[in-house]
Amino acid sequence: MILVTLEHILAHTPFFLLFFATLLYWGTLVFAKNNKLSSLGQISMIIAFICITGFSLTRWSYSGHLPFSNLYESFMFLSWSLCLIHIIVENSIIVGNKSKINWLGTITVPSAMLTHGFATLGLPREMQQSTVLVPALQSHWLMMHVSMMMLSYATPLCGSSLAIAFPVIASKKHVEIPVLGANTKPYFWFFSLEENDKQKESFLSNTSAPLSINYNKSQLTQQLDHWSYRIISLGFPLSTIGILSGAVWANEAWGSHWNWDPKETWALVTWLAFAIHLHTRITKGWQGKKPAIVASLGFSIIRICHLGVNPSGKGLHSYGWLIRDII
Repeated sequence: MILVTLEHILAHTPFFLLFFATLLYWGTLVFAKNNKLSSLGQISMIIAFICITGFSLTRWSYSGHLPFSNLYESFMFLSWSLCLIHIIVENSIIVGNKSKINWLGTITVPSAMLTHGFATLGLPREMQQSTVLVPALQSHWLMMHVSMMMLSYATPLCGSSLAIAFPVIASKKHVEIPVLGANTKPYFWFFSLEENDKQKESFLSNTSAPLSINYNKSQLTQQLDHWSYRIISLGFPLSTIGILSGAVWANEAWGSHWNWDPKETWALVTWLAFAIHLHTRITKGWQGKKPAIVASLGFSIIRICHLGVNPSGKGLHSYGWLIRDII
């Protein structure tokens, strides 16, 4: 009973932390020099990540198996993965960059919040209960396959979200640069697209008021493009490992490596979509809007693969329709 109560607390607390973090990160768009907002957002994300980790460990301890048995648990793990990727990228561990990326949370944190909110508030209570694994899932491949596939969903989702933001920002006709005067109240200077970057820098350097330049348009779009590519590049090998481990597991469970199951088919489509994205960037040198369009398409395909296929109740991956659908 104690473990169930603890699990309930650990499951619902992260949603409020993620909602709070979302507000804080959005606040940094207005109050660009307020480092406290960004720091509080980072702390909220870390605490939420710890709570979701505690939830998974608690459920694992009393259920006797990894918490990957149904749609609820898969969404909780997806939320955990999104938080993990955000923390890693924000602290620039991937490329060893020591600078913080404060704008990242305005895009990635809402994704984690909505995913977690759907799991805890959107799914019926019956679907949130831990149940005994069906025979097909009682395998040592469960951890390898499901964890790799969920991580391969989370990384492209983060990368694709940045790619979706790219054309939105690129289509704006003006760049907003927060300017903070002595009264600390924010107002904005608007620079048109036709102005030269050197003229902007000269103007800003000669202005007596203390200025805080968050990111101008070119800098922001370049970073969105860069990090979208980096994150998707990380997710592609995870997807490859997940599909290969699933094929081995399928051969053990069903006697065939590939059955053209709806989930398998859409996983292959997802893999091909991001393979095309990486191929065009590496071999064709695409940057900017073109790869952003391909990545945006991949975002929709991942959503179909993870959630859209499950309600059909068809295929070898549908264990009791929504009650048992996992990856």
